Amino acid sequence: MITQDQFEKEVALIIANAIREDVGDGDHSSLACIPVSAQGKAKLLVKDEGILAGVEFAKQVFQYVDPGMKMEVMIPDGIPVKYGDIAFYVSGSSQSILKAERLVLNAMQRMSAIATKTRFFVTLLEGTQTKILDTRKTTPGIRALEKWAVKIGGGENHRFALYDMIMLKDNHIDFAGGISKAIKKTQQYLKESQQDLKIIVEARNLGEVEEILQSNGVYRILLDNFDYADTRKAVAMIGDQCLTESSGGINEETIRKYAECGVDFISSGALTHSVHNLDLSLKAV
Repeated sequence: MITQDQFEKEVALIIANAIREDVGDGDHSSLACIPVSAQGKAKLLVKDEGILAGVEFAKQVFQYVDPGMKMEVMIPDGIPVKYGDIAFYVSGSSQSILKAERLVLNAMQRMSAIATKTRFFVTLLEGTQTKILDTRKTTPGIRALEKWAVKIGGGENHRFALYDMIMLKDNHIDFAGGISKAIKKTQQYLKESQQDLKIIVEARNLGEVEEILQSNGVYRILLDNFDYADTRKAVAMIGDQCLTESSGGINEETIRKYAECGVDFISSGALTHSVHNLDLSLKAV
């Protein structure tokens, strides 16, 4: 997994690029009618129900835009909110508040939606050993925010990108000439390049699970689109040789049944690619 330093750099890049994209050579709407010296205060108003996420990100945005702005947090990340709640107040330059407004809202609305869906899935898994994972099915350019939101919602992060974990999927296996060859080539690559990366291998059926188990050094086996019966058989076959992960079309109606098959993880792209933004507003007070 990526380090905290790498993650913080990703977030900083997101903020810088988003402000560049949105502000350009200036917020001319504010420059045209609000004096540079004007001071103001605004509140983050919740107009929906869900899990709040992005408050800490908002702090970083306001500090990037204008270090003189101050935030008073009323509700921190990860807390359930309802219509009418006030998440925080921000005060300082009126122009600066308006310059940061859209980035804060866009990010918090999406992050809160992801945290809300993740928390729902976590609740469905209560009482089992299974943990919910996100995937790389994220919005290009803001992956760090979306994976941050999954953590706020109580889920776990899968690999961050292509560089922090080896994941041998169906196409890798087919292009490499089979499972055993793909694993052997990967282990040789890691040795020669002196990389210390965990290896996950995807299995499409029980025969492939058996073949994967003949190779040592696999961290986790991904059971792709297995039914319940074959998932239980695979878990029994694997035992404690490595971790197990179910994936492929798993939804709120089926996730509990897959967890009860005994898998360690369930990964779901829906956590990040199929959410409805939480309704939030930044209003002057």
